[in-house]
Amino acid sequence: MPWMLPTVIKNLFSKPATVCYPVVVKEPVAGFRGKVRWDSNKCDLCNDCARLCPSGAITIDVPSRQVRYDPLKCVYCANCVDVCLQQAISHDLVYAAPRIHKKQEVTVIYHRGPSTHNI
Repeated sequence: MPWMLPTVIKNLFSKPATVCYPVVVKEPVAGFRGKVRWDSNKCDLCNDCARLCPSGAITIDVPSRQVRYDPLKCVYCANCVDVCLQQAISHDLVYAAPRIHKKQEVTVIYHRGPSTHNI
C-alpha cells in the first residue's frame, strides 16, 4: 500500500482527468446529429420521410394530419432530413439524452391543404 502514496498525493493536487460535462458544455463535433425537429409550417405530409426511414421511427396519419416520431426507434441516420423537399425536418445541435420511458412525439399539421403527393 505505501507504494500508492506518491500517486495519491499527486492526484490530490492536480486537475481532474475527467471532463466537467454539466458545468462546461463542449461544442458538438462536425457531423453531430442531435434531436430531430419538425417545422409544422413547412411540412406537406408527403410521407417521403416515413417511407425512407430504415427503422420505422416516423409514421404519418394524413386524415388526422399527424406526424408521429418515435425517438427510441430512430437511428439518427438523417435520411429523413435529406429527403424532405420542404426542409421541414432538421437535426438540432442539442444532445438527445438517452430515454427510459417509451414516448412518441406528435406534430400536428394544421395550416396546409391536402397533400399533393400519393401515399
